[in-house]
Amino acid sequence: MIGTSVVSVVILLGVLVFFHELGHFLLAKAFGVGVLKFSLGFGPRLFGRKRGETEYLVSAIPLGGYVKLLGEGGTEDIPEADLPRSYAAQKAWKRFSIVFAGPLFNFVLAILVFTVINMAGVPQPSNLIGAVQENSAAAEAGLMAGDRIVSVNGKEVTTWLELASMIEKTAGSQVSFKVDRGGKLMEFTMSGRLTPSKNEFGEDVQAYRVGVKSSREIVTVRKNPVMAIVSGFETTWKWTKLTVISVVKLIEGTIPLSTLGGPILIAEMAGESAQHGVISFMLLMAMLSINLGVLNLLPIPVLDGGHLLFTAIEMVTGREVNLKWRELAQQVGFLLLIILMFLVFYNDIVRLIG
Repeated sequence: MIGTSVVSVVILLGVLVFFHELGHFLLAKAFGVGVLKFSLGFGPRLFGRKRGETEYLVSAIPLGGYVKLLGEGGTEDIPEADLPRSYAAQKAWKRFSIVFAGPLFNFVLAILVFTVINMAGVPQPSNLIGAVQENSAAAEAGLMAGDRIVSVNGKEVTTWLELASMIEKTAGSQVSFKVDRGGKLMEFTMSGRLTPSKNEFGEDVQAYRVGVKSSREIVTVRKNPVMAIVSGFETTWKWTKLTVISVVKLIEGTIPLSTLGGPILIAEMAGESAQHGVISFMLLMAMLSINLGVLNLLPIPVLDGGHLLFTAIEMVTGREVNLKWRELAQQVGFLLLIILMFLVFYNDIVRLIG
């Protein structure tokens, strides 16, 4: 299990970091900015190769990566002939685009992964009823365990997720079910009732339910390339919204900080998902890629979001943010990241001990 986790997390982080840095790299190249290094990992160089002016390398600490641009830290030591190719010499909107491309490519990776998954097939609970709750709308209407729900209000249903979504959208209005019972088609009419439930964040909510539970039957849902791409965009947007809401709830205190995890938790998740198959591992990769994209867009100095904030201010005011303020913000941002690292490592250790 440990070996699987180590290999899985190296592959997982490698792909996530590669796509993130690839975004910076491609936009810099597109704008004619010199790229000196493209590194997977931090710290001492393990191996690499130089092609043209760019050194491509793998470094010892696989918890990130970086692209080093010409003139990224200033233009003092750059030959005059190379100044037009330096990062610092570029217009603000170009610098903004280069920085933004990193998080953007994490969302692109998620879309690609979800698209491939949708084409390969996603295992989901089928439309077969496993149980009917007593005194529920479904029980009163006459639905029984073993019934297969064919359609809801005339719309075909093949998975339990589709069924739950359709019922919730009716908001308590009358619903017509077409059911296959032993090869015989039957119709039932009922209305969803507000029922205590839990949302994605574990909060108590009221949701419309009719009182049926899914069976253990699983179907594999595959989509054609066009619909797979559409679903890839939709799923990425859905998880992006959930991630942003999660960050807001963490800041508000609605979600406890103890739920945060670091490299150890990611390694455990990577190992478990790899053991469950390629699809499970790819789903984890897509969701972590979205998390990485969202977190990098937070307006915290030393993250991409901090650089974007300073550049956006420059684009609006027409002048760079004062160097003293930038350095102070960088120090505060670095301190926040150190605190966050200690927190997630502490949470990981507590989970292991617990």
